[in-house]
Amino acid sequence: MKFFIDTANLEEITEAKIWGCLAGVTTNPSLYAKTGGVLSDFESHMQKIAELCEGLPVSAETTATTIDGMVADGRRLAALAPNIVVKLPVCEAGLAACRILADEGIRVNMTLVFSATQALLAANAGARYISPFLGRCDDIALDGTSQLADVITCIKNCDWPDRNPDGEVEIIAASVRTANHVVQAALLGADIATVPMKVLKKCLHHPLTDAGIAAFEADWERVANA
Repeated sequence: MKFFIDTANLEEITEAKIWGCLAGVTTNPSLYAKTGGVLSDFESHMQKIAELCEGLPVSAETTATTIDGMVADGRRLAALAPNIVVKLPVCEAGLAACRILADEGIRVNMTLVFSATQALLAANAGARYISPFLGRCDDIALDGTSQLADVITCIKNCDWPDRNPDGEVEIIAASVRTANHVVQAALLGADIATVPMKVLKKCLHHPLTDAGIAAFEADWERVANA
């Protein structure tokens, strides 16, 4: 399973890239707002992320609510860099815009997916990536892991030739809140998990590893000072 980082923060993207585990980036309006960015700098910021990622896919989300608006946003975002993926919400307008953009060779990440039926509709509309949410399901006492399992099974049971520019559909486990979400996504066969930096760090650190490193350093210091 590949790791995308769910952020618009350039420093976090750089750190994940240095770790050698970065396979892509997903952003949304809320994540951009957290950077303190303003509307006039949004597109240039997406270009900076795309350049930093050196060809890895970067999802940039439309804020339009109509088919025409989403298509116009999608064309403009896709033109910013060749590795930009247009992120659309799964809704009537989103599906229609996805089909238009996919037919033009523009890759789409269909987001806010909470059911297998939504995922199937997105795939048929030409989505290159489908992002079922885990944490937001858990927030309202639904089983996000079970929903993700249904999405993966339904999508993997089908072939999607010629439905999108690449002829394949990848599942991005999104709204990942814990290291266990990452484990469950991998066990279920998700292609990708998009995770905040704080969750990526939780995946890395373990108290026994930390204790072991501290013990090695203490022993070596004693050797060096002997």
